[in-house]
Amino acid sequence: MVPRVRAVILRLAAAGALAGGALACAPGPDVAPESRAATAGFCSDVPRPQYADLERVEIADDWFEVYRVAPRVYAIYEPHQFQEVISYLILGDEGALLFDTGMGISSIRAVVAGLTDLPVTVLNSHTHMDHVGGNAEFERVLALDTEFTRARALGRVNADVRGEVHESALCRPLPAGVTEDSYHTPAFEIDAFVGDGDTIGLGGRTLEIIGVPGHTPDAIALLDREAGFLWTGDSFYEGPIWLFAPETDLEAYGASIARLAELVPDLTALFTAHNTPVAQPSRLLELTDAFGAILEGIAVGNRVRGGGVEFVFEGFSILLRQDQL
Repeated sequence: MVPRVRAVILRLAAAGALAGGALACAPGPDVAPESRAATAGFCSDVPRPQYADLERVEIADDWFEVYRVAPRVYAIYEPHQFQEVISYLILGDEGALLFDTGMGISSIRAVVAGLTDLPVTVLNSHTHMDHVGGNAEFERVLALDTEFTRARALGRVNADVRGEVHESALCRPLPAGVTEDSYHTPAFEIDAFVGDGDTIGLGGRTLEIIGVPGHTPDAIALLDREAGFLWTGDSFYEGPIWLFAPETDLEAYGASIARLAELVPDLTALFTAHNTPVAQPSRLLELTDAFGAILEGIAVGNRVRGGGVEFVFEGFSILLRQDQL
């Protein structure tokens, strides 16, 4: 056992000690049965303490909270729904990129319009519904050319996603005009396909797409090499990382996070898609060691309702199905 893996195992924590407790996930039928119960009490934890150290930007729509997390980078946070999803507006001199569009419960386009007049392109970290909910509000959407992506671009009907806006998933009433019976994920059109290694120039800022399949077949990370910023999507965040959906490929996930870990020496910050926006790059080393410890049978998991097993580490956990082990 290498020393860093040993250190990770020594930092295994009791499941109840993991900060927050809300589970970021795929929606509707993809949600594990225990997820609703796991949200109990999460409202008292939001916004999480880390946000007190960030510069908050005032906006008109109180469904969202916006924070400046780096020069010309805004985190658009949805703290009132248990996913606690975070989308990012990244500005250049000539254009802007919106990395994910959230739940689609309230208008993220209106928020973005209040932050920049630049032309906006949308790119998703992956196409689970909590990351593409506002895609249909924008004219230019880039995406990976995968069967999974094309299927998700068709949207999700109310029956699939209504649980996301049930009162048990919320910390406050829904915005005016949104109800449990009307909520759905609108279909969106893909303007152009992109792939691993492609770059997006915003004028004074270049972003590189890194394919990181595993969580989903179309999962990507986004890299600003000059600044040392890496947007990780759902490949890593501080909280329970869900790796049990039918589309999850554990072998691919392991290869993807190992690839991201190789970038750590050149990184200055991670920007993640749920719960808290900023994490230290060294977290990727901890993640790869933790995942390896699971695969090697070193880490011990906690059974959760619905046939899941949660492996809890310091500051994050990994949630699998029992039949994946």
